[in-house]
Amino acid sequence: MKTLNGTIIKGIGGFYYVEAADEIYECKARGAFRKEKLSPLVGDKVTISINENAENTIDEIMPRKNALTRPPVVNIDNLIIVVSTVEPKPSTLVIDKLIAVAEHKNIEPIIVITKSDLASAQEIFDIYTLAGFKTIIVSNETKDGVDEVKAVLKDKISALTGNSGVGKTSLLNNLDETLALKTAQISKKLGRGRHTTRQAELYRVCDGFVVDTPGFSSFEIDKSDIILKDELAYCFRDFSDYIEKCKFYPSCTHTADKGCAVVKAVNEGKISKSRHNSYVQLYNEVKDIKEWNL
Repeated sequence: MKTLNGTIIKGIGGFYYVEAADEIYECKARGAFRKEKLSPLVGDKVTISINENAENTIDEIMPRKNALTRPPVVNIDNLIIVVSTVEPKPSTLVIDKLIAVAEHKNIEPIIVITKSDLASAQEIFDIYTLAGFKTIIVSNETKDGVDEVKAVLKDKISALTGNSGVGKTSLLNNLDETLALKTAQISKKLGRGRHTTRQAELYRVCDGFVVDTPGFSSFEIDKSDIILKDELAYCFRDFSDYIEKCKFYPSCTHTADKGCAVVKAVNEGKISKSRHNSYVQLYNEVKDIKEWNL
């Protein structure tokens, strides 16, 4: 018997597939996890035992730094938000909601703007660069910007999200031309044919992992992701230098200009108006929700 540390890349039908020491091992979870009401999840860092004449087992699950509900995956480093310069037109409100949820869960949001060969990406680029986010302009036709995306994937677990038609699949193919082949090979190796349910899966891309869910549309916001009003401003990193300077801190809602340093920064061009508009809309959506409602 030998012991290895690895990462769960797929879990289905009570079996977990762990990448460790450049191999993939099929494992079962020890019964102790059931007693603790702890289920191994894709992305978990684990210790496994490799057994010659018995099933391999997951012996320990390391502490998680975050968890997503849909898809059920943990320890995400990056949320790659893919938007397009043309149809489908980007919604800054949707982008900002995704960013806020990512910030709340200790996931680094990265904005990737595609189809830069068809229209200017400058407006979106300026908004999110000013807000302090890594923002990358990409052309899937000319491959401009693809190397920048590769760099942020290295040694990280990343999830991609974006509307259908923004170019996620083309981007993934540009990041790794063998990805479609690899997903087919791994699916065969992991026995997807034996199971009908598609679950989250991790694939090796650019020396990191990318979360694959059906269609690669891998991040959905649900009730568990609601951010309460008192926490929302702290999920807008471009507000951070101003929140404690408000006249009525800590009770300031940052939605009106009376003594609000955040609104003053918006008026001075230090914070994008679209970012503040998104904040106000999100604040109004959650202002009457109490913690016990969740």
